[in-house]
Amino acid sequence: MAESSPADRHTVLATAAFGGLLLVAAVLVIVDAARLPATSAVVGPAAVPLPVGVALGMVGAGLLVHARRTLPTAGTGTPWQPRAGLRVLGLVAALVGFALLLPLLGYVVSSTALFVAAALLLGAPRDWRVAAWGWALAAAVFLVFDRLIGLTLPAGPWGF
Repeated sequence: MAESSPADRHTVLATAAFGGLLLVAAVLVIVDAARLPATSAVVGPAAVPLPVGVALGMVGAGLLVHARRTLPTAGTGTPWQPRAGLRVLGLVAALVGFALLLPLLGYVVSSTALFVAAALLLGAPRDWRVAAWGWALAAAVFLVFDRLIGLTLPAGPWGF
């Protein structure tokens, strides 16, 4: 097996910072979920935020542990990839476009476009499967939240 090169110190520190942010977000989500009023419904209002907060905390803790283990062997290298700033601007533009198109085109179409744009900007192969995965993911989220849980998502002119 080929030996991999040591991780870049900037990347390890960024991983640790992101893990810390995820832990803070987890605490906020869990505290807010705990403050939601109890109901007699089978699935209460904290049914989704509480496990999401726990998952955020687990991922954040995992990132911090990984960064702690990797930092002593991390080397110095080039911290930026070519055109990284342009990709970040592209992702911000995709998010703004999503927010603007959501009320017009609905959740599934807008989310599919956001997924495709983000995947392509982050280096996914340019083929039909990116759009298919984006649509499948957006449709599944729409079905779960809109149809099963009852949270109304913008349907757009096509009803989805």
